[in-house]
Amino acid sequence: MNKASPDLAQAARQADHGLDLAAIRAQFPILSEVIHGKRLAYLDNGATTQKPEAVLRAMDRYYRTSNSNVHRAVHELASRATSQYEGARDRIAAFFGTAREQLVFTRGTTEAINLVARSFLQPRLRAGDEILLTGMEHHSNIVPWQLVAAATGARVVAADVLDDGRLDLDDWRAKLGPKTRMIAMVHVSNTLGTVNPVEIVIEAAHAAGVPVLIDGAQAIAHLPVDFEALGADFYCVSAHKAFGPTGFGTLLARREHLEAMPPWHGGGDMIETVSFEGSTWNEIPYKFEAGTPDMAGAIGFATALDWIADIGLAEIAAHEHRLVLSAHDRLAAIPGLRIIGEAPGKAGIISFTMDCAHASDIGSILDMEGVAVRTGHHCTMPLMARFGVPATARASLAVYNDDEDIEQLATALHKVASLFV
Repeated sequence: MNKASPDLAQAARQADHGLDLAAIRAQFPILSEVIHGKRLAYLDNGATTQKPEAVLRAMDRYYRTSNSNVHRAVHELASRATSQYEGARDRIAAFFGTAREQLVFTRGTTEAINLVARSFLQPRLRAGDEILLTGMEHHSNIVPWQLVAAATGARVVAADVLDDGRLDLDDWRAKLGPKTRMIAMVHVSNTLGTVNPVEIVIEAAHAAGVPVLIDGAQAIAHLPVDFEALGADFYCVSAHKAFGPTGFGTLLARREHLEAMPPWHGGGDMIETVSFEGSTWNEIPYKFEAGTPDMAGAIGFATALDWIADIGLAEIAAHEHRLVLSAHDRLAAIPGLRIIGEAPGKAGIISFTMDCAHASDIGSILDMEGVAVRTGHHCTMPLMARFGVPATARASLAVYNDDEDIEQLATALHKVASLFV
C-alpha cells in the first residue's frame, strides 16, 4: 500500500492529538460491551456504525415529548413534531450544502437509487441505451439499473477495476459513449475502501451530456460532501452508516430533475388534490414522500450529522487514515494474509483473505476474541469474481476506533494463523 504523503501523515498525527478518543468512545454505550469475556473491538462500521448518546437521546426525547403525525393537525404535539421534523430537514440540507427542496427523505441509499432508476431514468431509456457503472459497485447500485434496463431493452456496462483496487479511468472513459444515458458510481467502495475520483467522473460525464448518480453511503461519515460544489445530479446516503438510525436516508438531487420526475410511490402527503377523476402532486420534495414519514429517523440523522460536524470531518479523515496505515502494516506481517484493495488514499476499509482459513472461519475466531468484522461477499459479488475470491473478511473503521482495536485485530489474526498451521 502506498504510504501517506508527509503532509497527510502530519495532519493525521495532529488530528489524533486534537481528538479526545476516550471522550468520543464514552459517548457510545455499546462499546463497553464485553464479548465472550473480551473487550469489544467493533470493526464492522462498513455494515453499520454504532450510535452516540446524542442520537439515542434525541430519538428518545422525540417519542417521549413530541410524538405525533406531521403536517396533519393543529394541536400542540403535531406542531412540535412538524417543527422538529422539518427542522431536521434544514439541518441535513445544510450539512450537505444544498437547499431543503433538493432533499428527499427515503429509507436509505437503496431506496434512493431505486427512486432515481424508476422515476428519472426509466422513462428516458430506449432499446440499446447503456447505463455505465464500475466493477466495484454494491448490489444496490447494480440491480436497480438492471431492472430498468430489462424493462426497456437497455443494458448495463461496467468499467474495470485495477489490481490495486483503483478504478481503471481509461477503461471508464472508453466505455462512456454516445449510448450512455446514466452513470452511477460509488464514492467510497464498501469492500476495497477505494475513494473514487468522482469530481473527474462528473466533469467528463457532464461534458458528454450524461447525468451522474453517486452512491455516498460509505463516504459521508468519513469525507466532506458538498452537494452543490460536487456537481453530481444525484447523491444517495444512508443514516445508519453515519452514526444515525437504520431505515432512514436521503436522496440529494438537482431541483430541475425533481421537478421533472413523476412520483414513484402514491399515497398521503405526496398529493395536492385527489379526486376519482385524477390527482395532482405536492411540491418537491414532498411529492416523493408518500405516507407517514419516519420523524424520529429524520431527527436522529440530523443529530448524527451535527455530532460529526462538531468533531470535524477533516479530523475524522486524518485519524482514520493513520489507523488504516497502521492496520495495513500490522496485517502485512501475518503469514498468508492477502489484503484486497490497496489504492492510494483509501478510506478505512481493509478486506483480506488468509491462505489457511475461509473468511467465515476467520470471522468466527475473531468473534471469540471480541473482534467484530464482516465476512462474505459484502454485496459485491462481481468484485469478488474480479479478484478471484469467494469472500473476504473486512475490518472497517470509524472515528471511535483506536490503536487498541488494531492491536486486538492483529493479535486475533495471528491466533487464526497459528490454529491452522
